[in-house]
Amino acid sequence: MAVLDPGSISDPTSSDEILNAFLEYLVEAGIEPYGHQEEAILELFDGHNVILNTPTGSGKSLVALALHFKAICQNRRSFYTVPIKALANEKFLSLCQIFGPEKVGMITGDATVNPGAPVICCTAEILANLALREGMRAEVDDVIMDEFHYYSDSSRGVAWQVPLLTLPQARFLLMSATLGETAFFEETLTNLTGIKTVLIKSEDRPVPLEFDYSETPMEEKVIELVEAGRAPVYLVHFTQLACARSAQNLLSSNFCTKEEKQQIAEALHDANFRSPYGKEVSKLLRHGIGIHHAGLLPKYRILVEKLTQRGLLKVICGTDTLGVGVNVPIRTVVFTQLCKYDGNGTKILAVRDFKQICGRAGRRGYDSVGYVVAQAPEHVIENLRLEQKASKSGKKGGFVKRKPPEKGYVAWDEKTFRKLLDSPPEKLVSSFTVHHGMLLNVLGRQEEDGCSALKKIIADSHEPPPKQKALKRRAMQLFRGLVEGKILRIIPPAERTGPAKVGLNVELQEDFSMNQALGLWLIDAIPQLDRESPEYALNVLSLVESILENPEIVLRKQVEQLRGDLVAQLKNEGVAYEDRMLQLEEVEWPKPGKDFIYDTFNAFVAGRPWMAEGNVRPKSIAREMFENWQSFEDYVKTYGLEKSEAVLLRHLSEVYKVLMQTVPPAAKTEELVEAEQFLEDILRSVDSSLLDEWEKLKNPDYVPEAEKPVAERRAVPFTRNRAAFTRALRNAVFSVIKALSADRVEEVLEQIEPNDADDIAWTRDRLFDFLDDFHEDHERIRLDPEARNIKHTHIDSEQPRQWKVHQTLVDPEEINDWTVTFSVDLDRSDEELRPVLTLMSMAPTV
Repeated sequence: MAVLDPGSISDPTSSDEILNAFLEYLVEAGIEPYGHQEEAILELFDGHNVILNTPTGSGKSLVALALHFKAICQNRRSFYTVPIKALANEKFLSLCQIFGPEKVGMITGDATVNPGAPVICCTAEILANLALREGMRAEVDDVIMDEFHYYSDSSRGVAWQVPLLTLPQARFLLMSATLGETAFFEETLTNLTGIKTVLIKSEDRPVPLEFDYSETPMEEKVIELVEAGRAPVYLVHFTQLACARSAQNLLSSNFCTKEEKQQIAEALHDANFRSPYGKEVSKLLRHGIGIHHAGLLPKYRILVEKLTQRGLLKVICGTDTLGVGVNVPIRTVVFTQLCKYDGNGTKILAVRDFKQICGRAGRRGYDSVGYVVAQAPEHVIENLRLEQKASKSGKKGGFVKRKPPEKGYVAWDEKTFRKLLDSPPEKLVSSFTVHHGMLLNVLGRQEEDGCSALKKIIADSHEPPPKQKALKRRAMQLFRGLVEGKILRIIPPAERTGPAKVGLNVELQEDFSMNQALGLWLIDAIPQLDRESPEYALNVLSLVESILENPEIVLRKQVEQLRGDLVAQLKNEGVAYEDRMLQLEEVEWPKPGKDFIYDTFNAFVAGRPWMAEGNVRPKSIAREMFENWQSFEDYVKTYGLEKSEAVLLRHLSEVYKVLMQTVPPAAKTEELVEAEQFLEDILRSVDSSLLDEWEKLKNPDYVPEAEKPVAERRAVPFTRNRAAFTRALRNAVFSVIKALSADRVEEVLEQIEPNDADDIAWTRDRLFDFLDDFHEDHERIRLDPEARNIKHTHIDSEQPRQWKVHQTLVDPEEINDWTVTFSVDLDRSDEELRPVLTLMSMAPTV
């Protein structure tokens, strides 16, 4: 999209001139707006609030763009709020391309970029905190709230309501495809701002939809749709496991021609599938089948999106989350079921969720019509087939009916489907709450009476009177706790110099939230650790992991493995079944240092009651990997996380970012820096897209290595960055030592280069002989942090392109009298982008 430059505007007060400039931009960009887009833009340029309720794919982003442009031209600040960080990132990068990076900023819990810019992309919570802290004095002139139906979200809806209570100076654009009844919001915005609010509503989709209820088995239905030219087909699932199962089942069908498969193979020529699940993903993609869910590594999801945009994938097996913010052209949406587990139980889909997903079908510029198909329940389809078969054979009722699933299922039929189609989205329901953070933000206002402001916010909230009374009582309870905890101080009347009646005894960060509060505890707790302890670095990792959200699937797998090991042990010990079951119930995931973590956190909270809303969550994932020097592949295979690789990678990324951003440099020992580098190497080798995304947030001009031309990517030799290559070399060496420690000699032979010289040729038997000699004097090869200390690794680089590495084997007795020697071929390392090792010797130190 072309750059939109406000510099040509001679009269910033002239809405007509600004509008004309925007329309000229659309003409130059070849964009012809729809009627509802024009109507919404005209209302915004007339200074009105707008509620834009139009179908998915109808160009709401263009209307938002017009408001941003108007705000920039008139020296106003516009805020674009979204429900998830990924969407904030996407909007930020997109707007940087249109307006230039100097005019666009972003604030999320992860990153703050150019916060003084006239256009700010942020999560809803960021704007809510700003609105609570500054109210009508906030430098917020225009508010665009995308996906406004999140107003009804039970846990986060309060963030979408707060700006509608506290920013009378702003003009609002609320956008969603599924708002339901809007009269209440029209009245609310008009009363708040004193400005007319206009509803722009349209049922007309740029690409109309056709609907079908299918009683054909799903695999057959997908083949039928592809053969009818209705691909790409998006199969909607509600679990990642169902997603993977469908994709696997479809491999028996042929969706692509030889030419199409050749095009896919060419597109994947430079793709990196180096992860435990990569082989499966590659096989699916080469068959014309995509898979897309949150458990998949980002690089694989990006591949699916790019191949689909090129028209090379015929079927995408995805979860319902593909319906949020992912730009993938889909012609047909197929609901594999119409019920979903919502966290409390399995229920028929909400009309709003159903219609949001339907909206993915058919995209302007790709399709003239979109298709939505709902599959009948699997057992119903099977019974129909059995009934037809029995009827043909003359055996009426002569078959055993298949039963519906006992768990995770609620019955649906074609009437259910038609009802979802015909029903309007559910009414948006308020979910306003009060919490410590809200009190601290509002009562911390210096230019007004925060107590009166808080009372007004609760009184103006969209809750019924009985709930408002309960909220006032709750606010008073929290207030007393903050005063007793000496976080708040009631200012005696004689000392008041302004309207404020309450003072804060703490200074809040600009983007204050509970996550930042846990970061404050982390900074407070680290100095309480024993820095001289050999486990200091591991203990810091435990503290870092405890302030992060739990990656539930990883923790469940840890518990499963611990229970399996315990069952085997108890059976061998002859423990009775009932006693075994009791002990199994007590198994929890590893929580090293949990007593220290809980004790220091409770002590920290005792003086800061507002922090009680957050909580620490001890766990050991990054710590376990670093302690055992486990590769990403090792860890995934150990716990069977192949279908959830991205969950693990995201957690490691969060740990790395906290180490980089929050842990003070003065607290970092050599080993803690090594842990940081260990995580960075994993992230870069497995999937650099998370780090690339982070770099893009800090620098919009950053170009990821994978997006550079191949020749440019490899222009700098792999070994040129000596520090990075040395780290990679030490990792490679220690991977060999780890395999030797476990007597996995086949793995050792895979990691070293074959050497056919008679005197140093390595075989399975020869390696075992050397290990036997070592174990005559020593019980084992240690792998703990001391064993990995850099002092035990000597790199001889006198020969410029043929280094030698002497690695001391650390033993329990700390005699350390054995050394393993490798040669390193730097020329081949440059060619293969990895340290190329040849094992020279393994012997007692002379």
